[in-house]
Amino acid sequence: MNGVPRLQAGYHASHEQFPPSELLGLVRKAEEAGFQAVLNSDHFHPWTEAQGQSGFVWSFMGAALAVTKLSMGAVNAPGQRYHPALIAQALGTLGEMFPGRAWVALGSGQFLNEAITGQGWPAKDQRNARLRECVDIMRALFRGETVTHRGLVTVEGAKLYTRPAQAPLLVGAAITPKTAEWVGGWADGLITTSRPPDALRQVVEAFRRGGGEGKPMFLKVQLSYAPDEARAREGALRQWGANIFPSAVLSDLRSPSHFEELTHTVQPHDLDGAVRISSSLQQHLDWLGEDVRLGFDRLYLHNVNREQAPFIEAFGEKVLPALQRG
Repeated sequence: MNGVPRLQAGYHASHEQFPPSELLGLVRKAEEAGFQAVLNSDHFHPWTEAQGQSGFVWSFMGAALAVTKLSMGAVNAPGQRYHPALIAQALGTLGEMFPGRAWVALGSGQFLNEAITGQGWPAKDQRNARLRECVDIMRALFRGETVTHRGLVTVEGAKLYTRPAQAPLLVGAAITPKTAEWVGGWADGLITTSRPPDALRQVVEAFRRGGGEGKPMFLKVQLSYAPDEARAREGALRQWGANIFPSAVLSDLRSPSHFEELTHTVQPHDLDGAVRISSSLQQHLDWLGEDVRLGFDRLYLHNVNREQAPFIEAFGEKVLPALQRG
């Protein structure tokens, strides 16, 4: 893991919710508070109109890496909106400029973002096959090979001339145990999202069973913290109410307005399990302790409401030090 501590607590930069200029300030504030890493979303559209933003993550990462010392990754879906050779070039440039600090998590994506190219939306098995081709292409480019590939993705005579000394981590993104088992065989690590311990354990066990034993595991933790419990729940419902549905549903919806419609069916108690809602810092620490016991190496904390500064300050003062002490 490039000499970094085994357990890292990271800040999730939600590009759907905040303009990049504001996010840059939040990332710098998070570093000052003791967060050790950053995870970025990579969307063309926000999930809902209420979120209202969607900056270009690769521009942002260059700026953020330049003004912090944090490691930084993005969750990306190559193969349709992005050609894998261009993602390899972007990541290779960041890796050359900021050695060992840039990485990417690769997944099959959502219609919401990827289908803007007008190429249609393949079935899940085809998207997985396309993703695997993209991973192989990117790895070959990072080895310095000249790549020609004709399959679900086409590459003609591509060679990456600017490469990092060490190939960046290509982590596999998985929500279900089935996908986690599949990515265990090819990914450098796993990234998944928080959920109740028994469900999360199934994902971990599937990843290890599929070939992920000993590989790093990252967790994006959806939480809503505010000093007042009612504000924490209201903020989560307003900003993240559409994101509690199964991945098979979220992957195929077409526009922010469709996600917005989903929020009208969600009641405040429906968020429990999908979002960790509490005004108690000790409760959040207890939840994170369960994640550590499951074997996660990095915890990327996404406070889904808009109250970012109080969250960063409170967690930096109370939660992160206690988490590191174990």
